Amino acid sequence: MKYRRLGDVTVSAIGLGAMPLSIERRPDEDRAVATVHAALDAGITLVDTADSYHWHAGERGHNEILVARALARYGGDTSHVLVATKGGRGRPGDGSWTVDATPAHLKRAAEASRKRLGVEAIGLYQLHKPDPGVPWADSVGALRELLDASTVRAVGISNVTSDQIREAHAILGDALVSVQNQYSPAVRDAEPELRLAARLGLAFLPWSPLGGISRSSLDGPSGPASTDTAFHRVAGDHGVSPQRLALAWLLHRAPTVIPIPGASRPASILDSARATEIELGAEELRRLEAPRSGP
Repeated sequence: MKYRRLGDVTVSAIGLGAMPLSIERRPDEDRAVATVHAALDAGITLVDTADSYHWHAGERGHNEILVARALARYGGDTSHVLVATKGGRGRPGDGSWTVDATPAHLKRAAEASRKRLGVEAIGLYQLHKPDPGVPWADSVGALRELLDASTVRAVGISNVTSDQIREAHAILGDALVSVQNQYSPAVRDAEPELRLAARLGLAFLPWSPLGGISRSSLDGPSGPASTDTAFHRVAGDHGVSPQRLALAWLLHRAPTVIPIPGASRPASILDSARATEIELGAEELRRLEAPRSGP
């Protein structure tokens, strides 16, 4: 495993996106715990979760509780593992998502997450999504208050624009350590935010990083997944899975990128963790530049 900086801590260059362990089509708890343990065995020290990662109504915090339970059951030292959670979204249980980034909600949500995770302070707390009904500065100000209250140690923002990154950075300064936006071989709309994060020294955590290569955890059984792209062909040249190759490509986008692929079984995260072993040449990177396919 290789490592990268996230704020003032060092974490594995590949993280574990724990969402698939708690949402629709989730595995049973034994397999979910085994998946987290496999990630730890592979050297992964960043686990991404959120209070809204659950399936049914009334399950808020399901994924946080599961992650905390898996860490507690692990036989080795987990003191170096950074659990990053998020607040500001909800799931009523009908498959939809809601947004509530009012300061009052964020402060309540962070305290509830802290208790579920069983920690004195959350290592990284991220605002899950801007709330169109709340001034951005007010939501970001709530993160500042959580820092001042020592409820959290560092903060991040997710699903944001470049202007929102700049404003949050002006308010939070060095306490802002991460940006988490969708970015993958098929979805590259956040390229400006990735580059801005790199210039500011912020970790960029692409969510759904295998888009175009594998279906997202929330896609239906017939969701889109390509089978013949430049990623598949370059992966074949290296003798690795296209998923592993896609993660290696993401690592080459900038030294601040830390992909957080989801996994619902040990084999998946073990394959993802090995992406740090792949070195891509300039010609290979050129072939991978075109989204979805290429020569």
